[in-house]
Order: sequence, then structure tokens, then C-alpha cells
Amino acid sequence: MMMFNPKVSLLVFLLSSVLISVCAQRNEAHDLVFDSIPGRWDRGFPLGNGMLGVLVWQNNGMLRLSVDRADLWDLRPTAEIEKYTYKWAYQQRLTGDFDTVTKVADEPYDRDAAPTKIPGAAIEFDISGLGPVESARLNIASAICTIKWKNGAVFRIYVDATQNLVRYNWQGAMPVPMLRAPAYTYRHLQPTGNQVVGGNDLRRLGYSTGKISIKKNLTVYRQKAWGTLRYEVAVIHQNTASGQEGCFTISSHYSDKPKVTTASALVKAAFNKNFDASVAAHKQWWLQYWQQSEVSLPDPQLEKQYYLEMYKFGSASRKGAPPITLQAVWTADNGKLPPWKGDLHNDLNTELSYWPSYAGNHLQEAAVFTDWMWEHKIGFENYATKVFGVGGINVPGVATLAGAPMGGWHMYSLSPTVSAWLAQNFYLQWRYSLDREFLKNRAYPWFSATAAFLEQLTVIKDGVRVLPMSSSPEFRDNRMEAWFLTMTNYDLALCRFAVAKAAELAMELNLEKEAAHWNTLLLQFGDYDLDDSGGLNIAKDFPLNESHRHFSHMMAFHPLGLLDFDNASDHKIIESSLNRIEKNGTSQWCGYSFSWLANMYARMYRGEDAAASLRIFASCFCSPNSFHLNGDQCKAGHSSFTYDPFTLEGNFAFASAIQEMLLQSHNGIIRIFPAVPAGWKNISFVNLRTEGAFLVSARIENGIFDSFTITAPEGGIARLQLPFPTFYVGSAAKTERVNSSDSKILVLKFEKNGKAVIRNGYE
Repeated sequence: MMMFNPKVSLLVFLLSSVLISVCAQRNEAHDLVFDSIPGRWDRGFPLGNGMLGVLVWQNNGMLRLSVDRADLWDLRPTAEIEKYTYKWAYQQRLTGDFDTVTKVADEPYDRDAAPTKIPGAAIEFDISGLGPVESARLNIASAICTIKWKNGAVFRIYVDATQNLVRYNWQGAMPVPMLRAPAYTYRHLQPTGNQVVGGNDLRRLGYSTGKISIKKNLTVYRQKAWGTLRYEVAVIHQNTASGQEGCFTISSHYSDKPKVTTASALVKAAFNKNFDASVAAHKQWWLQYWQQSEVSLPDPQLEKQYYLEMYKFGSASRKGAPPITLQAVWTADNGKLPPWKGDLHNDLNTELSYWPSYAGNHLQEAAVFTDWMWEHKIGFENYATKVFGVGGINVPGVATLAGAPMGGWHMYSLSPTVSAWLAQNFYLQWRYSLDREFLKNRAYPWFSATAAFLEQLTVIKDGVRVLPMSSSPEFRDNRMEAWFLTMTNYDLALCRFAVAKAAELAMELNLEKEAAHWNTLLLQFGDYDLDDSGGLNIAKDFPLNESHRHFSHMMAFHPLGLLDFDNASDHKIIESSLNRIEKNGTSQWCGYSFSWLANMYARMYRGEDAAASLRIFASCFCSPNSFHLNGDQCKAGHSSFTYDPFTLEGNFAFASAIQEMLLQSHNGIIRIFPAVPAGWKNISFVNLRTEGAFLVSARIENGIFDSFTITAPEGGIARLQLPFPTFYVGSAAKTERVNSSDSKILVLKFEKNGKAVIRNGYE
């Protein structure tokens, strides 16, 4: 066994430091910069800290700050959904009584305004007399928005990263802040179109008008919502010699929960510090966030979009706050409820939203989602028993903040495999952290409960274990044909994944009997159903012969990784499946489809195709403020959908695809720059994370891949595909090389906090 040569360690250390300093520079080109203030709420500058959110925009001569809080929810139950059970729906499917089930599970979601995410309020300043704007900028390095007028007036605002407070500052102007309540009782334009997609009228919630009180420099709005919820918005301000200082916040209160400090008390207590005196801690939080990982790309459009996505992720996911919903902390401010009620869509949206957290080295932000699932574990166990009649655990596909089912297209909103897809977050949290306490106390318990649920729900038919009734989001929408009486490849992949990983994690914990049980169960599930070309069908005898937005039948390949492109037999299945997707075209795609496809292209080492797909997304499926819009805004024929309600999963899947192009580790082999376009001659990244809890930094300069660094905070064995034909170890600490039977694979054994720098060429 060879120990590494330390002779050139100082040189390599210096080179590594240069790499980090070059890559870590936050470039102003990444900022959102406009020559005027955005004129719509959903085009505004987004600020947030996971709990509070603000959109900065202009409305009828007023600078408007739309204020949101993530836990503002109308949680009223839907009585009809209580009648739904999987067994009952299966019987209706057998008799062809589709309408009966629709009335119970589908119609209430479209018909009723609640349950739903609700808005907070808005704060306005009269800027009609300030004249033209010189510039409007959101600096993503500091998460501070600055607007400058040509007359010299300046407005600055940030949502504090360290406390639930928003601070603003005026220089050269003293407009009075005016607090505006949501339009719970106001008349506005008659609603048109799909009210779920476009947002229901706020008046349908039936709330009474809240109270706004003004006392000197403090304005407070108090609103009674449904049930025991009431919330308070408070803004305090003070004119100064050069302008004005102010801060505001929202507090939510439930009479059946412990008392919390009111918004008015919070702002009064915080007002002993001004904008500049309090901003240091906020900037430090964002500095540390950005230092977790860095990338540098030769494509300015993709690089900027990547950083905007990671900025939004840091704004939307924060430890101790609720998980990312469809619009996260940026609820609608147009007199309506948010699109699709701003809920937790667990048949794609929440899952894609957390993809970039793992390789991006943001495990604390990733844990927000698993924390939420664990918090509601008992409720999900009760849901499994009540709706499916078995033990174990499952999660509603469309859920409220409290984890209750909301209904909707019931084959997906009440799917039996939702918990299996969500389980991947527990698996990835374990694999990227190697936190054994998390493995023992959360990851394996979740997997074993999910596998137990699927074991009890499935039946043996013709010698193969299957679900009695299956589906594939969002194939056939909510029509009768969406109810398959054969196993879809979507459900099959999720069942196989949940059971296989339950076995893997049981072995990791030395639970050999449990592992053996799960492995026996795994063998009872059948093979994936293939079409005539050898690609994945939707279900038996149902090839994908049409354009379809949700690549649900491809789950076994991505994101689950059960099919491996480097395996010869899997390779053919994956190639044939992607060929069919490409042949069917993109007419029925949403924006997220392009982001998801880019991830799959990257897994197939098709860097040019991945980059091209991401450019389409960034160019035609994003608003000027970078929010993912579901339809083709270019009207360039990329999709027949041209509408523009925004959701966030496409944004975060974009960031994940960039990471997949730069670094992969899903099949036990670490691959560096596995899917970059041939024309990319200058690329770098710092501290992207892999499975096994390794951190990798690498750089290509002028087309030359000179070296890479790998560190192991938790120790362990790393298997790396060598990216150059000859190499030597420039320096190493607490690391040794292990002989490998594959000459293309470098195996390194690290002690805890070990590090190695691998260089191209001969020593």
C-alpha cells in the first residue's frame, strides 16, 4: 500500500487556494438588475429567509412590498375526502364508476377555496413624486435589494437571515409606509379561466375585514383567519436627517398552541438598531451560505441562472421553517389565492425542489424537508391506516402544511407510493452526510415503515407482487384511463427503491434478519415493462406515444438510479426510452420538463444536450426575476402551454442539472466533469459534495484539467474514475491509496478529515 509523497504539498496548497479564491468571487453579473421597478407581484425582487418572504415591485405609482409568512395557512378540512379509501376507489374502478370517486376526491380541490396557503399583507410607499428610476438591483451575495432614483433617492431592503424581521432604509426621501390588508373583502375583477391555476378569489375564504391601527410611527394589522389562526403584521418607522429607517414582520398565532411574541412587540424591540448596524449578521449568514460550494461556468447565462436558483433556495429553505411549497415564501398579491393553492405537491414539486441541496453541500437546508416529514410521521401513519387500510406510512400527494390530504386528481394526490419517493430525501441525507444517528433514528425507520406499508398493500398476482391499482403522474391527467389495473413502471420503480434501500440501510445497521426480509420481498416484484424498442413503457402494453410533461415512467433511471447508464443492459433501456421522449416532442411539456431532462442527459454524459435543454428553460420558461413559469414565454414552439403561473421546482431542478454535469456519485463511483460540453474550456467548482460525504474541488483552465482536490470530513473509502490517463498524488493528509482491480478507478482510503490533491501527469 502506497503512502503519498508530500514534496509538492505547498505548491498544491497554493494552487488550491487560488482555485477557491477565483471561484468564490460573487459576480455582479449574477445579480437581478433592471432599469425600472418590476410592475407585477410575480415579477418582483424576491427576498426571504425560509419563514418570511418579500416581493419588491411597483403598483400604480406605489413601491409595494408584498409580505408573506410560510406558516400562514387556512387548514379547514374537506369533508368529502374523509370518505375516500383506496379499496373503495379500486372497487369503483372495477365497475367503471369514475364520477363517484371524482366527486369525493377531485372536485373539492377545484370547488373549495380552502385548505390553502394565504397571503400576509403589503406595505406601500408613494413614489410618484420621485421621478424616474436610475437602477433597481438585487445583490444575491448579500440578499439586499437597492433601488436608486435619478433625483438621488435610494431605497434598500433585506429580509434578515438571522431573525424573522425585514429592515428597510430610505436615503434622500421620507415616504410614509402604508400597510395594506389582503383583499379578503374587496371587490375586484370577475375571475376568469381555471381558478385553481390562476388563483381563487380571496373573498371566497369568508374572512371578516381585519383591523389596521396607527399609533405614532407604528402601524399594526390584525387578521382573524380560519379556525384558531390569527396573524399580525406590524411596521415601524422613523424619519432621520437623511431619510428614514423602518422594519416590519408578521407573527402567526394559534389559540391552541403556545403563545409567541407579537409582530408589534418584535418590531419595537428591534428598532433600537438601524439598517447598517444590524446588517452585519445578515451578511455573514449569506457569506457562509455561498461558501458552502461554488461553480464557475463558461456560459454566462447558465452560470447566472444557477446562482439565482441557489439564491432562491437559500431564501426559501431554512432550518426551523416550513418546507418549500409551490411558491415558497412568495404568495400571490393580486387579490387571489396562489396558483394551485400554494400547497405541497408531492408527486414532483417538493421532490425536485430539494435536488440541488445535496451535491450543493447545503445539507442543513435539505433537512428542512425531512424534519417536516418526521414531525408529521404519526399523522402519515394514521393516513396509511385510514385511507389504505394497512400499517406503515404513506404521505398525501397533495398536502397541507399540517400534512393533511387536500385531494385533487386522486390517482396522484392519494397515490400509494408517495412516501417511497419522499423517502429518497432520507436516503440522500444519509448518503451525503454519513450521519449514523440520522440513519438509525430517522432514515431507516422511515424506509422500514414505507416498505412495510407497500408489503401489506401489494398482492401476489401471477407470481408477481403488484399494487391492485396503479398510476403514473400525470399520464392521462385525471381521466378513467389514468387508473391502471397493471403495475406502472412509476409505481414499480418506487416500490423496488423503497424495499431495496430498506434492505441496504438495515445491513448498514447490522439488522441482518430485517435486511434478509426486505431482500426476499424485493425479489417478488417484477421487471420493468418495455416497449418494442426496448424502452420503458408507462405500463404493460402502454408505450409512451405522445408528448408528456412528467417523466414518471423514467423514475427507475432518474432520480432513483435503479437503472445505471454504465450497465450494458440498462444502457439500452435508457437510450431507447430517451429516444422515444425526443421523438414525441415537447408540445405538452412544462418548464420543469426541460430541467428534469437536463438531469437525465447529464446522467447519460450528454453534456451538449444537457446545456441546450437548460438554455431553453432559462430563455423561455423563466420570468425576468428568474421564477419558473410553467409555459413557453418565448412562444417559440417549445410547448403548447404558454400560461405563466410560477412554481419553483423547475428552478431547483435546473441547479441540480448543473451539478450533475460537473460531478456525479450516484452509483458508487465519483466522476468529475462527467457531462460538460466539449467547448467548455474554463470550468471550476469548489466543495461540491458526493455520496459518502466527500467534498470535491476541480478546475479546467484553457481546456486543461490539471488537478482536483478531495476531502473527507467523515473519512471513508472513495472510488474515483480517473479523469486523466496519468496522475500522481501531489499531497495527502490522513490518506492512503488502496489497490484497485480496475486501472481506471482510483481508490482512496481516508481517515476523518483526510485530504488528497490528485494531479495530471507524472510526478
